[in-house]
Amino acid sequence: MASDANDISINYEEDGTLIVKELDKEILSKGAWTTILFRYQDFNRSKKEYGPDKYTIRRYQKRNGQYLPKSKFNISSAKQAKMIIATLEKWIEEKEATAAAEEEEEQEEKKKNRNSNRGR
Repeated sequence: MASDANDISINYEEDGTLIVKELDKEILSKGAWTTILFRYQDFNRSKKEYGPDKYTIRRYQKRNGQYLPKSKFNISSAKQAKMIIATLEKWIEEKEATAAAEEEEEQEEKKKNRNSNRGR
């Protein structure tokens, strides 16, 4: 168990062989609940080599000074990762466009109100 989020790792070894090899990680949020995105590879025992890159998002809760794993979501392929990215980008762009349109509408309404008050 780790007491610092930077020390959390998903490396996993069995019988002297690194079965899950962590390649990279990005801490997405820190605090009592910490979220980390990992890039890793699984060791294929029959081929005696590591497979393609995979990704996992893991949540940890800090209790009594130690981070405890609470949940995880595995992204099994680059294709699935790209689909997640594309969907999130689409949703964010839609929200930003809606917010911009609402802001523009609000500004026009304020302008109309100022102009109508001048005529009084």
